[in-house]
Amino acid sequence: MKEKLTIIKVGGKIVEEADTLDRLLSGFSALPGNKLLVHGGGRSATRIAARLGIESQLVNGRRITDAETLKVVTMVYGGLVNKNIVAGLQAKGVNAIGLTGADMDVIRSVKRPVKDIDYGFVGDVERVDADALAALIRRGVVPVMAPLTHDGQGHILNTNADTIAGETAKALARLFDVTLVFCFEKKGVLSEEGNEDSVIPVLTPGLFGQYVAEGIIKEGMIPKLENSFSAIDAGVSQVIITSASAIGTDAGTVIKK
Repeated sequence: MKEKLTIIKVGGKIVEEADTLDRLLSGFSALPGNKLLVHGGGRSATRIAARLGIESQLVNGRRITDAETLKVVTMVYGGLVNKNIVAGLQAKGVNAIGLTGADMDVIRSVKRPVKDIDYGFVGDVERVDADALAALIRRGVVPVMAPLTHDGQGHILNTNADTIAGETAKALARLFDVTLVFCFEKKGVLSEEGNEDSVIPVLTPGLFGQYVAEGIIKEGMIPKLENSFSAIDAGVSQVIITSASAIGTDAGTVIKK
């Protein structure tokens, strides 16, 4: 029987503000058993880039990463945000280690090819070294993963945090009984925009298609759910979409086959 592993993915807003970060770290540190955290940090990157006179360009919520922007996101994601989380977890008795994909060669990516849009130095995940991560986890070390990968040729690549969480969960499902939790500002997937209490408790592929056709599920939630169903198909036991304050509870939307 496989050991259980909980992978938590949190958005930038949650980890970038002191009060929400502290609540997140408290909830995460209280989780029993094996765990791993993946974080964003886009708002901090945008803010610091502006201070440096670097304009941030986003297309469909994805950051165009030119050479100067890459320097900013490397500093912010792999440094400022990641190490604040690691230090906060250490203060709560969690022996955490901050990682980018380049550290221990845990996530190798390829630079996204130019099609309609040139995203610049953005990586699409090619492989995740589940054995390296499992070795840390089984020693009681908690990986905290920044949204950066590398191509094996000396280049860091900006990589979507949802994708990192999903691909890491898929890879580790071979070794653990994995629950993947996407945390954001809402209580779950909502059936009524603006109504925080209209959480859809369970989503299957059939219901997902129906809600998309009806316009109930739209925009940025669609790729998040596509990632979720892809993880389930690849062997992840359960995917939950919920708020950061509900970590470790049964609240939120559960993704099922």
